[in-house]
Amino acid sequence: MSRAALLVLADGRFPAGGHAHSGGVEAAIASHGVYDTASLEAFCRGRLHTAGLTAAGLAAAAATGYDLLMLDEAADARTPAPALRQVARRLGRQMLRAARAAWPSPDLDRIARVLPQGAHQPIVLGLAARAAGLTPFDAAQCAAYESVSGPATAAVRLLSLDPFDATALLARLAGELDEIARTAAAAADHLVTEGVGVLPAASSPLLDITGEQHAAWSVRLFAS
Repeated sequence: MSRAALLVLADGRFPAGGHAHSGGVEAAIASHGVYDTASLEAFCRGRLHTAGLTAAGLAAAAATGYDLLMLDEAADARTPAPALRQVARRLGRQMLRAARAAWPSPDLDRIARVLPQGAHQPIVLGLAARAAGLTPFDAAQCAAYESVSGPATAAVRLLSLDPFDATALLARLAGELDEIARTAAAAADHLVTEGVGVLPAASSPLLDITGEQHAAWSVRLFAS
């Protein structure tokens, strides 16, 4: 297994489309829920323990080679907001293009064939990790990291925050990020015996609501 593959997959410059999405922070800034580094840290921590945990579980599950159609249905069930489902599939399609170029594999070819509308992004992320020779824990780490790095980067642009402060914020969350990844990977270990119900399904109602509202804006800097 090449640990360098993990760096490539987690790199913000990996052309998976995430740079165009704010992870809900644009709407949070508009509603004055996020306005400085401290409030951004609170937002990112909340997102990590809800949407981040759920995404990490799905990514870890996909990296085990579990049935992708069942996982895609599980992702739908864990994404009640239609706007966020569309975002997840759009990002999934973009990540699939990048992953197939980087790590060609039958699994990635199959998901493109079986789910032409696009699979949820965490599932594609997990399959990409598997194709790259990485572990379910690695996939969970990538998904968890994406759940906070995207909003932090977007907030730098939206609020003109000091990028050093945003980076320090992510560093402070490192321990929690690892714990989320361990929890997600541990759940994925029980998939075969317990089914998809064992995967995390942490809810984030405010992100769902603001996601729908954000999708209706006529002018916005980020796609979500």
